[in-house]
Amino acid sequence: MPLDELLPKAADLYPHREAVVCGNLRWTYRAFAGRVWQLAHGLKGLGLVKGDRLAIIHENCHVFLETYFAAAQLGLILVPMNFRLSPKELATIVQDSGSRTLIVQAKFRDAIDSLSSHGSVPHNTIWTQRVSGMTGPHEWDYEALLKAHPATPPPDAALEDEDIAQLYYTSGTTGKPKGVMLTHKNVKTHALGTIAELQLTDRDHWVHVAPLFHLADAWATFAITWAGGKHVIISSFDPETVFRAIEREKVTITNLIPTMLNMMVHHPKVAQYDYSSLRVLLSGGAPIAPELVRKIIETFNTDYIQTYGMTETSPYLTLSILKRHLRDLPQEEQLRFKARTGREFINVRLKVVDEKDREVARDDRQVGEIIVKGDIVTPGYWNMPEETSKAIRDGWLHTGDLAVIDEEGYVNIVDRKKDMIITGGENVYSTEVENVLYMHPHVLEAAVIGVPDPHWGEAVKACVVLKEGCKATEEEIISFCKERLAHYKAPKSVDFLQALPKTGSGKIYKRALKEKYRAES
Repeated sequence: MPLDELLPKAADLYPHREAVVCGNLRWTYRAFAGRVWQLAHGLKGLGLVKGDRLAIIHENCHVFLETYFAAAQLGLILVPMNFRLSPKELATIVQDSGSRTLIVQAKFRDAIDSLSSHGSVPHNTIWTQRVSGMTGPHEWDYEALLKAHPATPPPDAALEDEDIAQLYYTSGTTGKPKGVMLTHKNVKTHALGTIAELQLTDRDHWVHVAPLFHLADAWATFAITWAGGKHVIISSFDPETVFRAIEREKVTITNLIPTMLNMMVHHPKVAQYDYSSLRVLLSGGAPIAPELVRKIIETFNTDYIQTYGMTETSPYLTLSILKRHLRDLPQEEQLRFKARTGREFINVRLKVVDEKDREVARDDRQVGEIIVKGDIVTPGYWNMPEETSKAIRDGWLHTGDLAVIDEEGYVNIVDRKKDMIITGGENVYSTEVENVLYMHPHVLEAAVIGVPDPHWGEAVKACVVLKEGCKATEEEIISFCKERLAHYKAPKSVDFLQALPKTGSGKIYKRALKEKYRAES
């Protein structure tokens, strides 16, 4: 089934079911589909045709969902953009993607106005709120554009599986941002896989908390709709706003970034709300400490699934869903599996291999790189054939993530290749050290990096944020780690920070930390 048939199907099967809740706005599936069709007609009227790129710069909002579906209806390539990027970075993406039409939230007017100074001028700009001085011949008001067109399905776009549906630009944590192409087959295959794996139904209520410009959340746009569930949208992350939404809208499931979950479980008002509607919480986008997993399960009294994936894979590659026989284990043993990166996703083949692409032993000790193949894997990077050939070799995508795998087939990521620390000839995996740091009762957030050292080559440094009102010394933190790790793995130094740098999606941004200490050395 092509992506352009998902929303019409939901509107036909669940016409009066509440589909979207965004602030005080609510729409049934029939009403929501009508708005999407109006937008599709409006975009078509502006001259957009199949294969054209349509960019959106917006906080989480019903507009984002409408744009995802309208682009699919017309066969447009949607380019979701991180609004936290600088005008120069935004201009680079607009230019590289060839996006000549932008849907933009009015609060980002200054960034859009400055695009021209960086050599990028969109042909059409559609503002989703009233903008003062909107006098240009190619500036449009979003709601006025919808009202000017019929709420009827547009003509069939004749979509093919290999047509590009979306173009996501990587966050740049490992280098220059690249445009990741996802096809209609990638997106719909992933959606079907999540419906099967997570047992999504029309009883599910999903809250969109992580940014919709990022695949940690955006995949649910299609999967939840296909299942007939309800979308609840929060414009930006705030723990209490999430708590209220779960209680008020009877949220059953969502996917959150570990940093968000960490803030939620340590929030002073977390115990004041009702979470009884939750059946499972997912985390994704970054590794998570087992101690945090324990706290999530205890705090929200719900099941937990760790997820791992990449933009290049639509995104899921693994889920820590327990096999049937593992559910008979004692709770502590179950927790050990739930806190692992997980076993392979239903729609992908996954291997952990050594430097000669030989599978490593399933002994939970030998470290190798995760490589994958399947219908959810990107065909490559936009306008970057050399980068594509480096990443995809003999049909296998090389993720750059280092992991071990156990006899049950559950992998556990130990580090990114580029984040592994080599100190005195020994390999130290930052995730292992971070997991110990999160066990410390006073530590709120932690990131471990390697810094230049004249004796060891690299030294292990811990960057730590303490919980409010708590104190700790460098010596105390190092001693705590040495009691639980081989001494060479323990930090040689500890810096206490007010906050750790984050990417636009909320992940801890280690590259910024490395650059900071490299500049200081």
